[in-house]
Amino acid sequence: MVCALGAAVCFGTATVLQAMAARAAADVAGAGSGPGGGPGGDAALLLRALRQWRYIAGLALDGLGFLFQIAALRSLPIYAVGAALAASLAVTAVVAARLLRVRLSGVEWAAVAVVCAGLGMLGLASGTEGERAGSDALRYTMLATAVGVLVLGLLGGRLPERGRGLVLGLGAGFGFGVVEVSVRLIDKVSVGSLVTNAAVYALVVGGGAAFLALTSALQRGAVTVPTAGMVIGETIGPALIGVVWLGDRTREGLGWLAVAGFGVAVVGALALARFGEAPD
Repeated sequence: MVCALGAAVCFGTATVLQAMAARAAADVAGAGSGPGGGPGGDAALLLRALRQWRYIAGLALDGLGFLFQIAALRSLPIYAVGAALAASLAVTAVVAARLLRVRLSGVEWAAVAVVCAGLGMLGLASGTEGERAGSDALRYTMLATAVGVLVLGLLGGRLPERGRGLVLGLGAGFGFGVVEVSVRLIDKVSVGSLVTNAAVYALVVGGGAAFLALTSALQRGAVTVPTAGMVIGETIGPALIGVVWLGDRTREGLGWLAVAGFGVAVVGALALARFGEAPD
């Protein structure tokens, strides 16, 4: 659980650092070209952000968080890791309140406490990861899902405006969920086994497709709906797969506590969904 919480801290803090860099880059663009910013749009803004240490630090934290996530998935049930990663929204909210001076309401502070309570319940109830290796059918299902999310992300701009954010957010969540499950389906790390394991390709495609879908979802409008969809997509499905197909279990007699903790943590994260991307 320590690695899962470490991943949540890394991802949550990275979001705020990248938000600060993006704001500074936008200010530079506005100052240099007057109202409306300079040419190049989002690509130019990204290039400016990449010149700032905060954005680079955020990317480094994302990489460190991914390593923590892999370590956690090798020793904990998927449901526990998924809930902990959703809790990165609580980290983002707290860090944003400190560094970006975003004012949290009493309800949002309560949601942070709820997330922490849910994770505590999960920590008490979680057993070890399941011992089932997973079938080839599951590996190819993950790869097919990853490709589907990639197509969804590529076509995201053509989707109807109504419901677009939720659909793409769910798609991003499914992509991140594919990453969670695929890590568990990679049982050997030799070159030969990696090349022939469909889960490896599912992990790479799923991660890239998830970022693409989420970026497309956040291009217009509020971040709340797509972020909420992402939290749902990356927690519930992978948790069920871990329990049903990979043998994830809880400590003896504490299944009810794990279910309650999972639900409490996810509900708290959904309440903080507006912190899923750079705060305004």
